[in-house]
Amino acid sequence: MKLHPDRPRIGEGAIVENSTFGAWCEVGQGARIINSRFGDYSYCDRLADIANTTVGKFANIAAMTRIGPTDHPMTTASLHHFLYRSSYYWDDAEDDADFFAARAARRTVIGHDSWIGHGAIVKPEVTVGLGAIVAAGAVVTRDVPDWTIVAGCPAAPLRRRFSEAVGARLARLAWWDWDHARLRAALPDFRRLTAEAFLDRYE
Repeated sequence: MKLHPDRPRIGEGAIVENSTFGAWCEVGQGARIINSRFGDYSYCDRLADIANTTVGKFANIAAMTRIGPTDHPMTTASLHHFLYRSSYYWDDAEDDADFFAARAARRTVIGHDSWIGHGAIVKPEVTVGLGAIVAAGAVVTRDVPDWTIVAGCPAAPLRRRFSEAVGARLARLAWWDWDHARLRAALPDFRRLTAEAFLDRYE
């Protein structure tokens, strides 16, 4: 089950449209990735639905998540998609290109080494920070600070993973930018050292 550096592993039944992937990426079975970009080593599990999103490196996106879900028009007389997918219903009506362009411009950002838990939803125009954790089932409607764990509906902070000082040190180290060989060399220390001990060794 080794991943490939030059092309993502795309699971059975997955749909990928207008999206790009860095090295060592994976898309789970039945996932849908639209108008998005995955950084190196990032993956999503089965049935993830990701649209209009920039995913950092080493992001961990669990099954059945929804990131950057698109909205329906709420100020018009109808919510229905016949307003913008008009060609589904009439031969002489074009789809609303401006609506789709505005929808695609509402980018969601998932930070490096973050973890989006099972069934979580991250709304458009939200940023999930470096190393942040979104708990299973959370609905994220506001930005999540770096190294912070959020949970609930709407999601609220539970606690920080690391102190601000340790978080700043990790951000400066930026191990997620290391090359593949350096990551492999440091693998034993990634596995056994606390974040502080790891920083002490590699800063």
